[in-house]
Amino acid sequence: MSQPEAVPTETSVPAMQQVLRRLDLTSLRLFIAIGEEGSLTRAAGREGIAASAVSKRLADLEEILGVALFERLARGMALTPAGETLLHHARVTMRTIEKMGMELGEYSLGVRGHVRMLANLSAIVQFLPEDLPSFLERHSLLRFDLQECPSSEVVRGIEEGAADIGICAGDIESRALETFRYRRDRLVVVVHRDHPLAARDEVHFEETLDHDYIGLHAASSIFLRSQYAANLAGRSIRLRVHVPGFDAVCRMVQANMGIGLIPDRAFEILGKGMGLKAIPLRDRWGQRQLKLVVREVQALPPTARLMLEHLRAKDRPERRGRRTAG
Repeated sequence: MSQPEAVPTETSVPAMQQVLRRLDLTSLRLFIAIGEEGSLTRAAGREGIAASAVSKRLADLEEILGVALFERLARGMALTPAGETLLHHARVTMRTIEKMGMELGEYSLGVRGHVRMLANLSAIVQFLPEDLPSFLERHSLLRFDLQECPSSEVVRGIEEGAADIGICAGDIESRALETFRYRRDRLVVVVHRDHPLAARDEVHFEETLDHDYIGLHAASSIFLRSQYAANLAGRSIRLRVHVPGFDAVCRMVQANMGIGLIPDRAFEILGKGMGLKAIPLRDRWGQRQLKLVVREVQALPPTARLMLEHLRAKDRPERRGRRTAG
């Protein structure tokens, strides 16, 4: 006969609360160092503390939690599944504590709020320079941090609490995050004026695969999507070089090293003055939606919530602010 599924008892919740009360930030910080370094000795050196003290902290932490956090190997240490789980939560906790300390310290300096944002290259080059100034002018005492990273890293960063608001490609899986439409763009093929494709008004992506490509970095959503489209066509991209940004794509195309794929507004800003030609993609996937992502709107700091509403409003003339499905 199968055993009934265990359910929490009246004493299990208070017992867990006692465990949580015994955790301390120093032990969590040292645990993170061991997990990242894979060695007690290296973690001790990184934190400037004796290896014996680090070992004692780890032993106490494992006793408090009642689980083994590492496998002791001949050379170094490897996280157990429980250790991997704790590492994720410990990082989030330490980021939250650091963020709290920074924001409270900023109030003593006259700053009124702090918003952190992660955004992909398309949003930073095409839209944020015109969407943010009016908001920041109205909130002149706000501290604002913006970091560029690929769309997949935007999602991960928001999940882990590294920032308040993210902007990423609309087709990136955003899992449990709350998502909202932001802006739209269209991908164009950038070619030299002397290129065989330069006479075209539109082009299917598959027609471009006979030519050398200047590709964005391998983690960019544009490169990943174009690689997927090439695979569907049973072809491959003739990649000459990866470059870090849209400006570098345009410069390489200007040097006649190949063709590139970038958003239309990025071309207007960066490539048009170089005497290049932009040919819109006819493929449906060339029409793109960018989206805003947050962990939970109601949990955002007030200034971050105001910024989110400001950015959501930029989509309303075209899409009337409908929420995406993620």
